[in-house]
Amino acid sequence: MQVSRFHNGAAQDFFMGDTMAAKKKVTKKTTKKKVAKKTAAKATKKKTTKKKAAKSAPMENLLVLSKTREAIKAHDCNIGGDALEGLNAWAHWLIGQAAKRAQANGRKTLRAHDFIVMD
Repeated sequence: MQVSRFHNGAAQDFFMGDTMAAKKKVTKKTTKKKVAKKTAAKATKKKTTKKKAAKSAPMENLLVLSKTREAIKAHDCNIGGDALEGLNAWAHWLIGQAAKRAQANGRKTLRAHDFIVMD
């Protein structure tokens, strides 16, 4: 027989008879499963945070920031907080693309025409 009662706004089911022992066994099993899930989740969190840390490592600055600011100001434009980081990332990308093109042509030396991307 099952009776529902409300306590602090939540429904609680109480079973009459010898079902309490069975209920305790079920609770122990579910607790073990929950603990196993939590430890597995922690392990995956650690792995993902290490991957994120490796990806979010700052790139070395290739630009002279003061000269870049002057060039932008010469065009009568303002500079956003992330503009120089974006320009630096783009410079890294351009170098990577030029290196791929030179290697595809059997060279180790980057030349001016390697930086012209026609994709």
